[in-house]
Amino acid sequence: MKLKAMGKINLALDVVRKREDGYHEVRMIMQTVNLYDQLELRETREKGIRLWTNLPYLPVNENNLVYRGAKLLMEEFHVNAGLEIRLQKRIPVAAGMAGGSSDAAAALVGVNKIFRLGLSRKQLMERAVTLGADVPYCVMRGTALAEGIGEILTPLPPMPRCHILIGKPGISVSTKFVYGNLKAPEIRRHPDVDGMAEALKEGSLEGITSRMGNVLELVTIPAHPVIREIQEHMIRNGAENALMSGSGPTVFGIFRNRETAEEAFRELKKSGLARQVFLTRPFENGGFRDGKR
Repeated sequence: MKLKAMGKINLALDVVRKREDGYHEVRMIMQTVNLYDQLELRETREKGIRLWTNLPYLPVNENNLVYRGAKLLMEEFHVNAGLEIRLQKRIPVAAGMAGGSSDAAAALVGVNKIFRLGLSRKQLMERAVTLGADVPYCVMRGTALAEGIGEILTPLPPMPRCHILIGKPGISVSTKFVYGNLKAPEIRRHPDVDGMAEALKEGSLEGITSRMGNVLELVTIPAHPVIREIQEHMIRNGAENALMSGSGPTVFGIFRNRETAEEAFRELKKSGLARQVFLTRPFENGGFRDGKR
């Protein structure tokens, strides 16, 4: 069984407060994009979970969310068979695109299907939150308002057709570091999350791009100024707007016109600012279009 684990971008990310339990309460507009990892699952007679990946530095044990997601369901439902999982990574690692969370979500969906556990999407999402705040969204996919720690999800109308340029510089950013250094009470400018939700309902790309904002840039950009350089490069080359996704360091730019987006893709690759560059589109009605690399 082959499954696609799709990446996400944050069109808007606001942090409301730090809770007593140490988690941050957020309000975000999440958007799935057609850039994905691939998981291949196969039932085996030999018990246990065996995981392979194309990136040698990734763990293939319980330190990998894919392994933990599969184990979660197999233990709960006392699955006696074994499972082989082959993970082909394309989504940049530690990049603010929920690659690991999406892989875990795909593992939950795959185990549910391959062993005929009969869980609904809602039931999978309830279990997914134990793996990470983004995992329930990655089970649901599409366009959504995420609240709480990211697990309270309200579906929104799909993003208007556009082209998304993604650039990840040759650095990795720890989400723990970013949230740990964010001073939520000192945030003066908050993204207009409600206004963006309305723009999505109206199908207004201009309304969306004019409201893009991410308060985590307050921490990540001073530590890694190349993020701002990539944003400015995208805007100079025709992006309606450009923003850091999640805790970074990945930057995405929104383009109306395919030719402009393709030219910006080539220029960003030539610039050397980003080590990984992709041109893709928003997720649309269950359809896939491979990301261009």
